[in-house]
Amino acid sequence: MGYIATIIDTPAAVAPAPAIEKFSAADLSSLREELMQSGLDHWQAAELIGSFLSVRGYGVSSTAARGAASRIESVGCSLKCMQEELEKLALVM
Repeated sequence: MGYIATIIDTPAAVAPAPAIEKFSAADLSSLREELMQSGLDHWQAAELIGSFLSVRGYGVSSTAARGAASRIESVGCSLKCMQEELEKLALVM
């Protein structure tokens, strides 16, 4: 019983969390403005999101970018929402 208690009480090794990119509020706001006011369709919005990420050194799946563009446009995403969407998309190059 003592051995089991020791195993249970011993904290498990935790892998470090991956670094999360924090895009500046100004960059996110500028991207959101352009997405909301430019009248882009989902394909064009996805290309804009892809460009936004590639300029910052990230890759992005076109399919995932179209899905994110749809979610961002349909919900009228807050900057926090956009940050979360971009974090999901950004592929480290």
